[in-house]
Amino acid sequence: MDSFKDFFRNWFGYSRRERRSTLILLNIIVVIIGFRYVFPFHEVTLKEIPLDLPGRKGDSTWNLVVSETSVKQKQVKTFYAKRSRLELNGSDSAALVTLPGIGPVLSARIVKYRNLLGGYMSADQLKEVYGLSEETFKLISARVFADSLTVKKIRINEADFKTLIRHPYFQRTEVSAILKYHELKGKITSIKDMTENKLISTETAKKIGAYLDFGQ
Repeated sequence: MDSFKDFFRNWFGYSRRERRSTLILLNIIVVIIGFRYVFPFHEVTLKEIPLDLPGRKGDSTWNLVVSETSVKQKQVKTFYAKRSRLELNGSDSAALVTLPGIGPVLSARIVKYRNLLGGYMSADQLKEVYGLSEETFKLISARVFADSLTVKKIRINEADFKTLIRHPYFQRTEVSAILKYHELKGKITSIKDMTENKLISTETAKKIGAYLDFGQ
């Protein structure tokens, strides 16, 4: 009997404190294993979600949720896309230099041409900047955009010769014709009025129309 007690007393060569800790640890493991059998965990994966949900087809509520989600995703993408691009009418030379293929000289020309125009209506107008090649435009076209709402317009019925001739789209003969028309007939009411009276060419009208304010 004493040898039997000695066996348990010296159980596997552990001290009393070590044996107690081992028993506690074993009890915890048994409890955890038993708990998993009583309350089995169920991992839900995407494969377990049925694609053909009842009422999905033809369900206007489902379609509305999908549509709204798609619209919101497109809006978010558009928002971040615009934030990652440079706005041409608000960017200075230092910002423009960060574009591929644009050095100090070209960035200065872009700003100068912008000032002459009164602002860019479209990024495509960068093709008109002296020295900016088609290859360079292709490199930067996806990285810039123009906010046409910031464009400064010309009040055509109040502008003088200096103001009109400064704009790149006006020819000297056209400026003279516009001022002469003011003297003889008065106000110009529309871009159509300008072309019908041969004040400007049709080509000029297409480019300059968005830059004119007829004061109506």
